[in-house]
Amino acid sequence: MADPSEISFVGIFACSAFAACFAEFCTIPLDTAKVRLQLQKRVPLGDSVGEPKYKGLLGTVFTIAKEEGLLALWKGIIPGLHRQCLYGGLRIGLYEPVKAFFVGSNYSGDVPLFSKILAALLTGAIAIAVANPTDLVKVRLQAEGKLPVGVPRRYIGALDAYYAIVKQEGVAALWTGLGPNIARNAIVNAAELASYDHIKETILKIPGFTDNVLTHILAGLGAGFFAVCIGSPLDVVKSRMMGDSVYKSTIDCFLKTLKSEGLIAFYKGFFLNFGRLGLWNVIMFLTLEQVRY
Repeated sequence: MADPSEISFVGIFACSAFAACFAEFCTIPLDTAKVRLQLQKRVPLGDSVGEPKYKGLLGTVFTIAKEEGLLALWKGIIPGLHRQCLYGGLRIGLYEPVKAFFVGSNYSGDVPLFSKILAALLTGAIAIAVANPTDLVKVRLQAEGKLPVGVPRRYIGALDAYYAIVKQEGVAALWTGLGPNIARNAIVNAAELASYDHIKETILKIPGFTDNVLTHILAGLGAGFFAVCIGSPLDVVKSRMMGDSVYKSTIDCFLKTLKSEGLIAFYKGFFLNFGRLGLWNVIMFLTLEQVRY
């Protein structure tokens, strides 16, 4: 990533939060569809297995829009923006200072990939530990499908969801799924930030390439691809734990999912997830590179 030495932490935090929120708003319909696919389970019908309700990227988006209205694709946008302000701002804002700490203030030259990964792992874990309640509420709102007539929704909005969860389940419930969420977001953050940093650094060494929009797009796509490949299993476990209270722990969720649906379940919605994360990373990094200079 470009040298942020002339920008204060508050400045980079604000730029990062803005870029992350803008990317979230643009891509949350894909994220909503992804969550629905991940929460979808095979439903037995007699001796056979029922056909899944949601099928693929376009099919899931179309089904949600048709049954629940177009705005349903933006369910969870408010806690999603809350999340990106905290998580996006902290994980990116802390990345450069932490990376500099690991290599030392007098270090010159290209930072080793290991140091980039270690810095991103740490900042991702810190950021999501703070932002977990916003992630929980976002997933809960996204998980609600079209309910039968007369059946009230659990939550009427983000603030009501925060209040209802605390009242009914206790304050600690806001950190439901914290374990897999820290694991998932630390790993995904390392895949995104370290890979973007490293890919961009590598591209700029190729003759003819400069620090411009094309470089940012290529590095952003690479970051999204690595993030999905590495983080998809943890993402599925996180969504299921947050969206359904039947699981006792991260391992319980992992084993039950593996036993009932097989290994492929952990990559359910893979292309949808890449479509979302690839686009998200391109938009976020493009925006960030523009607004911080």
